[in-house]
Amino acid sequence: MTGKRIVFATFGSLGDLHPYVAVSRELARRGQRPLIATFEEYRDAVTAAGIDFAPMRPSMSVFGDKTAMMERLIDPWRGPELMVREMFMPRLRDSYRDLADACRGADLLVTHPLTFAGPLLAQKEGLRWASTALSPMTMFSAIDPSQFPAASWMLWVRKIGVTPYRWIFSIPRAMVWRWEQPLREFRAELGLPPTDAIAQFEGQFSPRLHLALFSPVLAAPQPDWPANTLVCGFARYDGAPLDSHTHAELEAFLAAGAQPIVFGLGSSAVMVAGDFWHAAIAATRRIGRRAILLTGKPPEDLGSLPRDVMAFQYLPYSAVFPRAAAIVHQGGIGTLAQALAAGRPQLIVPVAFDQPDNARRTAALGVARSLPFRKATADAMARELSALLAAPDCASRAAAVGVTVAGEDGARLAADALEGICQPDD
Repeated sequence: MTGKRIVFATFGSLGDLHPYVAVSRELARRGQRPLIATFEEYRDAVTAAGIDFAPMRPSMSVFGDKTAMMERLIDPWRGPELMVREMFMPRLRDSYRDLADACRGADLLVTHPLTFAGPLLAQKEGLRWASTALSPMTMFSAIDPSQFPAASWMLWVRKIGVTPYRWIFSIPRAMVWRWEQPLREFRAELGLPPTDAIAQFEGQFSPRLHLALFSPVLAAPQPDWPANTLVCGFARYDGAPLDSHTHAELEAFLAAGAQPIVFGLGSSAVMVAGDFWHAAIAATRRIGRRAILLTGKPPEDLGSLPRDVMAFQYLPYSAVFPRAAAIVHQGGIGTLAQALAAGRPQLIVPVAFDQPDNARRTAALGVARSLPFRKATADAMARELSALLAAPDCASRAAAVGVTVAGEDGARLAADALEGICQPDD
């Protein structure tokens, strides 16, 4: 029997791609025919994993210099508006056309919160549709609220009560409503009925199935989540395996001394690293620790390194995080999933997006400390790492959480659910 064609639509960083690769690989193993529609720049990453690919505009190339764009996106006040009004809304029709092509003959469409064309296409064409959340922030719960980069003070409002929080939250809702005017105009062009739903909030949720592809250790289900939400746990995928030369270099360094502190900034924050790597080197030298830096660029760019520091352009996190004394990272959900599964203490240096909220939730588990990226100087990181490594219960708590997270199989649970809704309705 021919497998079901299940199309995943996503935009964002590698942390927004890899969970869908993990679920796709599980579906393919079962004989289904997954396809991922996303930025053209991710073609090789998707096909290397053995998954069918379809390009979905916009291409990253239209945004110009990546570093300059990322510097604008991480602005807590203007970044979200830039992402919606300048990056995605002007290209909504292109996204829709490309996704419609990818979905020809599809049995199911699965969307990321930023794929605004997805819900429109599902409604217009009568496609079976499932939605996803990769981190708790995009659940937008008023009962278990998240920390938004531009409005951390809203957590204090929540302490007064749910009703005051919801009233205050009507302010960002009104802002986002204005940003989405082009989407409502396009709905009308498609002949779809008008709606009061905001695409980035309740409009992102499928009425059929919503998959929470994060661990319940970060957020438990809440009464104001969509009723059809299934918490799957993390769907972890780590990219290409190590080549033999890099593997040998890594093993030689690890064997030469004590466990290192591993520093990484994911695939987005690494674009705005600035002096972070030199601060990391200085911090570890001040506390007498070895270090591994995952810089996202050729190690030679850092110049001559001390003997107790080694830099790699790329390593699969699963190959190095479990071998660390501690992990320093930006708190992106993909990186965090691997760090939690590794069971090691963490210093999280959140930059933007969902990272401050991910850091807050992880620190609440007693397995991490948090230091805003803009304050991550050598002195500050040395102090935080010293406190982290001296905390009497942090390592044991991290190990216990690691057992829980490593035991999750979000890809399997998600695949089960997606196969379930591919079946004919009764």
